[in-house]
Amino acid sequence: MALFRARAATSAAIFNTFLRSFSSSSATTSPSHVSARDRTMTSYLLTHDITSQIGSCMPLSMMRIGTVIHNIELRPGQGGKLVRSAGTSAKILKEPSASRHCLIRLPSGTEKLVDTRCRATIGTVSNPSHGAKKLRKAGQSRWLGRRPVVRGVAMNPIDHPHGGGEGKSKGRHSVTPWGKPTKGGYKTASPKKRKRIYTI
Repeated sequence: MALFRARAATSAAIFNTFLRSFSSSSATTSPSHVSARDRTMTSYLLTHDITSQIGSCMPLSMMRIGTVIHNIELRPGQGGKLVRSAGTSAKILKEPSASRHCLIRLPSGTEKLVDTRCRATIGTVSNPSHGAKKLRKAGQSRWLGRRPVVRGVAMNPIDHPHGGGEGKSKGRHSVTPWGKPTKGGYKTASPKKRKRIYTI
């Protein structure tokens, strides 16, 4: 209840500031010059909570539990990194103001702890039917700049490390055409380094 009152007080302060600026600008002109659009926007701001409007971007500490969000930062001020593809969204599972980190469920089902100072946008990314779109012909993928993908096993030894041999044999672990590991690459993370981003 105390948290709700604090948020209501914050919203009221924002609205009062807006009203003061609006009244000062309208004091110089007659009421007949005030457009209907300005009156509609003023009434909208007075009757709606800014922390629950779709499209609002703010720190996670100002959001409520259960809010659907997208375009989430991993570190404060870094810019959105998570949940940015078409039709995706994440959900806040833990009260952000209760601790330093906020528990978020990502579209993959993974639950991640993110700093409450990081910003996110309320709502879901548009164009949810993007993944269901089917290409009419092979040339349409070329229009999008996607070139054909050929398996290394189907090549000759001179073209790829997986090429050659009798039958469908690779003879080694999966590598790129230049010999580097493809499944995760080389391990570069230090086990002694403290991780700033937590995953449950």
